[in-house]
Amino acid sequence: MVCLGNICRSPLAEGILKDKVKKNNLDVQVDSCGFEYDHLGCQPDYRAIEVASHYNVDITDQKARLFSPANFDLYDKILVMDKNNYRMVAEKARSESDLEKVDLIMNVVKPGSNLQVPDPYFGRKENFHETWRMLDQATDKIIELLKTRAWA
Repeated sequence: MVCLGNICRSPLAEGILKDKVKKNNLDVQVDSCGFEYDHLGCQPDYRAIEVASHYNVDITDQKARLFSPANFDLYDKILVMDKNNYRMVAEKARSESDLEKVDLIMNVVKPGSNLQVPDPYFGRKENFHETWRMLDQATDKIIELLKTRAWA
């Protein structure tokens, strides 16, 4: 899961998916990262923590980290929140094989739509709830794909 600062959207996506993976007894590794040095090593934004807690998901143990080309070796899928994140990840791709792993997370729900998950950072708490709803929908679909082995 990738967003810009790794303190709002991608930590929420990581937390939601990890929770669902655990509840479904799946053997899946989930992580998140970003591209800004400003928040490196920091917990997610307090509003993201509060919204996750509201839905009984604890993301307080997460720490912002930077995207690395090594992620292409570690993960089968790299899901980004918006087109800018896609471009930044694509610039780090070392091959066509790397690039094939990258997609906008909402394309899982509506393939080819290229819907973006808006960054709630400069918004109100309700924006974080909207982000949660979008990511909850996407992670439901990811779990469905993983359980039916339609997504390796």
